[in-house]
Amino acid sequence: MGRRILLDEECCLGCETCVELCPQAFAMDAEKEKAYVRSEAAGEEDCIEEAMASCPAECISWED
Repeated sequence: MGRRILLDEECCLGCETCVELCPQAFAMDAEKEKAYVRSEAAGEEDCIEEAMASCPAECISWED
């Protein structure tokens, strides 16, 4: 997987949808109440794509 996951923490609403859908790739920073990329989670592209599509703030994307 030559792409990296980008998560714009500034626009993150802290809804935890990405964490629920793909806990291998995303986690919550309890102090900031924002999600962050925990791991590139090779082989988890399907759940990462689902998290991207489900993010209400649309702040998750791929960087080539």
